[in-house]
Amino acid sequence: MPSNQSPLGALPARFRRERLLIVGCGDVGLRVAQALPRQVRLLALTSSADRLPLLRAHGITPLRGNLDQPATLRRLAGLATRVLHLAPPPGEGRGDPRTKALLRALQHRSAPAALVYGSTTGVYGDCRGEVAAETRTLAAHTERAKRRVDAEAAVRFAGRMARHAGTVRASILRIPGIYAPDREGGTPLARLQKGTPVLEARDDVYTNHIHANDLARACVAALWRGRPQRIYNVCDDSQLLMGDYFDLAADLYGMPRPKRVPRSTAQGQLPLMLLSFMGESRRLDNDRLKHELGLRLWYPSVESGLRSG
Repeated sequence: MPSNQSPLGALPARFRRERLLIVGCGDVGLRVAQALPRQVRLLALTSSADRLPLLRAHGITPLRGNLDQPATLRRLAGLATRVLHLAPPPGEGRGDPRTKALLRALQHRSAPAALVYGSTTGVYGDCRGEVAAETRTLAAHTERAKRRVDAEAAVRFAGRMARHAGTVRASILRIPGIYAPDREGGTPLARLQKGTPVLEARDDVYTNHIHANDLARACVAALWRGRPQRIYNVCDDSQLLMGDYFDLAADLYGMPRPKRVPRSTAQGQLPLMLLSFMGESRRLDNDRLKHELGLRLWYPSVESGLRSG
């Protein structure tokens, strides 16, 4: 496994003044904290008192606040030089008031130099197996993806307004399925153990992935290298059908491959959430990730990432 070094290499002395605020500091946020040099001061917004010891153990100063209670976000104004927003939208509705509340709070005083928002590749909708570059017209089908579209629009609007004032450089990361052997629920093992079936090859859909450590490194790279108003697909180089992905995992774990079923009978055998993912097929173009952000993937394929554990 690669050593845990900063994607930016050694930072110059001026970076000692950098203050990064992580909003939505879960597994990926903690990996971002580990990927950064100690010169960067780390802050994280949390609404849970139970997470305070964990954040402090990772060298992160916790700030109590709740995205659903805008009044609690006032203290965030002017605190950070860079902001990483990984918090999800609410579980219902077509908009994302959480992102809008955060943006309002950040704009009260000196705005951060960079804002990176973690979105989802679900905003592309069903591409029927075609390659989706960042310039593709959005066609979100699900309500959760539509909430992400709303959040992206708010971030880009804030970036445009702030750019006129010479401040915030806003970037958006579109993220597919996140996996890692050391991430809770981060491998296909549980599904294989349950014997959950997959679609027959003729009905199957393309699925996309990124190792959690490579995602964390992409977040860091975007915070310092992302272009203004730029969108990046954050995925590995794999182009796998979902069934082939689970076959690959089963072979690596020495388990039976999952049963294949036609789409016509899948509805009675698969969870609704999984069925919704199986209704969309796309492959992703990651050229910007590699060439503009300069990210060299530690795990360019799902096989290499699953073997890393």
